[in-house]
Order: sequence, then structure tokens, then C-alpha cells
Amino acid sequence: MRKFVSVFLLTVAAHGAMAQTEKVDLEIVKKIRQEGLQNSKVMDIAFNLTDANGPRLQGSPGFMKAANYSKNKLNEWGLKSARLESWGDFGKGWELEKSYVAMTAPYYRPLIALPKVWTAGIPGGLTKADILLVDETDTTALEQYKGKMKGKVILLYRNDKIQPSFKPDATRYTDEELEKMVAATAAPANAPTDTSFRTMIAQMRRTTYLSNKTKEMARKDGAVAFLSMNPIGKDGTLFVTGGGSYKAGDPENMLDLTLAAEDYLSLCRLAKAGIPVKLELDVKTKFYSDDLKGYNVLGEIEGTDPKLKEEVVMLGAHLDSWHTGTGATDNAAGSAVMMEAVRILKALNIKPRRTIRIALWSAEEQGLHGSRNYVKNHLTDAATQKSNAEGEKVSAYFNVDNGTGKIRGIYLQGNEECRPIFSKWLEPFEDLGAKSVTIRNTGGTDHQSFTRVGIPGFQFIQDPIEYSTRTHHTNMDTYDHLQPEDLKQAATIVASFVYNAAMRDEKLPRAK
Repeated sequence: MRKFVSVFLLTVAAHGAMAQTEKVDLEIVKKIRQEGLQNSKVMDIAFNLTDANGPRLQGSPGFMKAANYSKNKLNEWGLKSARLESWGDFGKGWELEKSYVAMTAPYYRPLIALPKVWTAGIPGGLTKADILLVDETDTTALEQYKGKMKGKVILLYRNDKIQPSFKPDATRYTDEELEKMVAATAAPANAPTDTSFRTMIAQMRRTTYLSNKTKEMARKDGAVAFLSMNPIGKDGTLFVTGGGSYKAGDPENMLDLTLAAEDYLSLCRLAKAGIPVKLELDVKTKFYSDDLKGYNVLGEIEGTDPKLKEEVVMLGAHLDSWHTGTGATDNAAGSAVMMEAVRILKALNIKPRRTIRIALWSAEEQGLHGSRNYVKNHLTDAATQKSNAEGEKVSAYFNVDNGTGKIRGIYLQGNEECRPIFSKWLEPFEDLGAKSVTIRNTGGTDHQSFTRVGIPGFQFIQDPIEYSTRTHHTNMDTYDHLQPEDLKQAATIVASFVYNAAMRDEKLPRAK
């Protein structure tokens, strides 16, 4: 025990010493704050990526339009080698061209509905069809519906109960919550999963399996469409993602429409009561297969130090979105923040010692394809699956992908050596609410592509606002849910972090 205490005290002392010696140019930070908070262009960038552009689904015309806008802006600001770079094969693009769904009997009622991505439309335009209620709990019982689905819209029976909201949709981290994050220790790799969570996952798998079996039967029988409901959505909010294959050569899946929970459950009650339900549908989708490649947007602010300019500090966010809204909080917010960060640095005519490289990734929503393939193509040794010589020149990668909330600190991803460094870098922003550094990991986005090969990759702690409750992958993910002052603050802090990393005598330490 004494030995542990001694080592702990030595570690704390070493961190304290590092924090004391970490240099921060407060005059430059002051200028970054002035430009980022008083002369911000972040909301203009966000407007162009959302309202002016539309959804940015991977492989769609909307994504390519946004990618070219971003590349042109980087060029306009004076970044070098702004470009679209192919990372390899992705598959088919897809676009929603028309979507109208209404109930016409027992009375007329417009329905809130959107098709899942990579599913077919309805050939021939406006179509009228009866609902067929499938009320079974196992695949054996499904056999009774075989041959009865032709020309029908298929509805799987559900009797979920919508619960009222007693908590606000939008929240910010409390001081107590942030203090717990700062005090946290890294969770063991084999930490047990909560029993209720395991039960929920098992139930979701059973439901998905039954749904897929029913859908396959419906497709073979010649059904018009299949209806789905996401149980976490309510109040007209649709959580909608993929429903078909984007791989080249795979057949088109039948139309799969996600309905608002209130509409779906109403149809279930009517059909269960034996009241005939008729729908009117006009849904048109389009697949794109001329170019199956995936593309990232890249650009540089070139380093100026003869010894360090070959080293790189990277910042990035994913540019692609789903199709339901305009991908504002996921992730036009992060892309706009990163673009604004490099704009700030160029506006101040910063001359970094290391090269600063921005990357706007594609196909993050389908599995981090853009960032993973960039790291694989450029930064990975194929034999060891660790960073290669080029990867060793990357000092760090900084990522933003948790919505519109302001930055409250940063996740260390287990890299304790960076704690005193980042704590020092955050000191000038404590008045803006950012001071927390936690050893905790956070996942699900592009920094993981870097950490998996040993390159320091970091995601910032952001206030949740209404990310998980209202906007993440939903039809509500639009410009009006962005928080301008939060995004200004985030871009300012990112610009400062990137500048500090580019100016250090040493690269940021690797996790041990």
C-alpha cells in the first residue's frame, strides 16, 4: 500500500510539474477568443450545410454538394491542398424524392412517416392499399399470413404505452456531474453490463428478427410496403436510419416506412378492433450507382518550423448525415465548428510550427468508414495494425460529434499523460464553462479510428442539450435546434487546442 501511495504521489507531482511548464501563448488565445466569439461565421457555415444544402446521406447528391461547398470554403480561406479524397469503395447512394402517406379510412388523416434509407419507393405513383395486421410473436405463427400479403401494407401489432415526459428534453451538465467525470477512474475492460440493458437488447433482437422474417415474407408475397415504429420516438419525432443494403449489386429492399409512434399505435388499435384501415401512399426514392466511391474533405494550414512542419495536428468531424432532417446537430454542428476553427486561425494569419489538417469524414453513420479508411490508407502499418511512420508524425486528432452543446472539457480516452496539458489549455476558457478533463472514454465516432492504432484521438465533452431525446437521427434535426453561442464557444476552444498542439516543442504523449 505504501508503494502504491508513493507512486501515486510521484505521478501527481509529475503532472503538477508538467502543468507548470506547459506554455500557453495567452496573447494569441485572446485573439482567438476575439475572432471566434465576436466575428464568428459558424452559423453561416451551418446554414449552408443544412437549410441551403439539405440532407447529406452518404453517396447522395446532397453529400457531394456539401463536400464541394466545404472544399471551396477551405480554398477561399487560404488552406492548402483543399480536396476531395477517395478512401475506397462504399456502395450505392440513395435519395428521397417524394413522400406522402395518409389514412383514408375509416376517415382521412395525414400520417407522419418517412421511408428508411436504401429502400425502394412505390412504382406507378399514388397507390391505395388496405392494411394487413400481423399479430404474432414467433416466426412459426407467421405462416398463417403467407399468400395473404399481396397488395397490402403490412403492420406488425404493437401495444406500447407512450409515457408522458416529466424530465426536460434539453439539459446541460451540472457542476456535480462534471466533478464526477473528472474524479472518475477508467472502467475495467470486463465491466459487467447492466442486467436491464441486456434484457432490453435481447428484446430488441427478438423484435428485429420477427420483423425481418415478416418483411421477407411480405416482399415475396408482393406487399406494397412495410410499416415500422421506433419505440424511443414520440411527439411526432421520427428516429429513422437504414432499412436496406447499399452494397453494389444487392437487390433493392421493399419500402419500409417508419411512422410516428402516435400514428402507428392508432393504426394498430383500429386494425385490432376489426375496423378496416386504408392508406394512400406516394413514395419515390432513387438509387445512385454511377460512382460507388466514398470521399473525405481535406485541407491544410502548412507548418513553418523546418524541424516540425512534417508533423501534423488533425481536427475533424463527420460531414454525412441521415435523410430525415438536415443533419444539423448530427453533424453539421461538428463540421461547422471544425471549419470555423481553421477559419479563425487563417483570419489571424497564424503560422503554426506543425501542419494543421482538417478532415470532414464521410460514411461515419454506416460505421466510421471515412475516418477508418483514411487511417488505414495513410497511417497504419498493415502488418502490426499500429501506426506507421506517417502515423507517428500525427501529434493528435481532435473530434466534435455530440450535437450543438458547448464544450465543457475533454475525454482523455485513457491517456492520463495528457491531463495536465489539457488542463492548462482549458484555463483561459473556465469563464466559458470549459474546465473538465476526464480519464473516461467516449465512443461511437471518428476519434476511435485513430486511437485503435495508437494515435492520440480525443472527443470533447459537450452539453447534451436535446441530442439524444429529440434530434439525434430524427426529423427534428434541423437548423433551428442549433445553439449559436454554444457553437461559437466550441469553435473558439477547438481553434485554441489545435494551435497549442501545433506549437508545442513535443508532440502530445501517446497513451501507455
